Amino acid sequence: METKLKNASQATGVEESALNELFIDELKDIYWAEKHLISALPKMAKAATSEELRTAIENHLAETENHVSRLEEAFASIGEKAVAKKCEAMAGLIKEGTEIIADTEKGSFTRDAGIISAAQKVEHYEIASYGTLKTFATVLGYTEAADLLEATLQEEKNADNLLSQIAESSINQKGIHESK
Repeated sequence: METKLKNASQATGVEESALNELFIDELKDIYWAEKHLISALPKMAKAATSEELRTAIENHLAETENHVSRLEEAFASIGEKAVAKKCEAMAGLIKEGTEIIADTEKGSFTRDAGIISAAQKVEHYEIASYGTLKTFATVLGYTEAADLLEATLQEEKNADNLLSQIAESSINQKGIHESK
């Protein structure tokens, strides 16, 4: 199937298109982002006060490792080598998360609220990226890549929803009662 799809893409000139080039460039960008999240998530988990938040972050770390593998599969499915290109947006989001941890009191629910805020910014960036990449893959005829990207998109949406539930069920309310 892979060869058939690739030949169909070659016949229509998809591989020579500017959209295909953008798609590959954006794949490289999110690949870098996911690989760097693998380093950042354990620091966020360690800084979390709530066991529920820590567990959610640790579980998402395992998913993120799978996201990297899926991206490698997506690259392979379109006949490209998996290469990372620095994602300035993710670098900035990771830096912001680090600053939030540094600027909040250890062991506080305010810190947890800040960690959730930083993590949701990351999730929203990933949701936007994977949604766009899935659409590009579909338009370009890369069915296998589109399916892989859709699977990750759904996991990112689930992670975002879980973070909202954790924040709304306890963390934010507990943070109200902490002094500066």
